[in-house]
Amino acid sequence: MTMDHAKVLFVCLHGSAKSLIAAEHFNRLAAARGLDARATSAGTEPDDAIPPHVTRGLAGDGIDVAGRRPRRPTPEEVEGAVAVVTFGCDLGALAARAPRVIRWDDVPAVSDDFPRARDAIVARVSGLLEDPTLRG
Repeated sequence: MTMDHAKVLFVCLHGSAKSLIAAEHFNRLAAARGLDARATSAGTEPDDAIPPHVTRGLAGDGIDVAGRRPRRPTPEEVEGAVAVVTFGCDLGALAARAPRVIRWDDVPAVSDDFPRARDAIVARVSGLLEDPTLRG
C-alpha cells in the first residue's frame, strides 16, 4: 500500500484525548511533509465530549476540535487502516480485523500534563510517519 492511500486509526479508551491528539498531529505533520495520509481517532468507550483542557491544548497548537465528539471505531475503519495505534485499550473483536496493531501504552496521562503527553505523542507520530511500511 502506498502512502497516497494510507490511513491510520488511533484508538484510546475515551477517544477524547490521546487518540485525538495523535490523529490531529499526524494529519498536520503528514501535510507538512507533503504526504497524502490521513488519520482518524476513536474510543472504545467514548466520552460524550472532548474535555476543555484538550480543546484548549490543541487550540494552542493551532488545531480546532471544538464541536467534535468522540466515537467508537467501526469495523470498516479498522480493516481499512494500514495500522491501528492503541493507547492502553483493548480493541476486543476488532483487533482481528486490523492488519497491524501498534500499542503505545506508556504515553503520559493528558489530564496530568497536556504538554508532556502531547510531546510524547507527537514524537511517536513523527516516528510513525517514517515507518517504511507506511511510506510505500
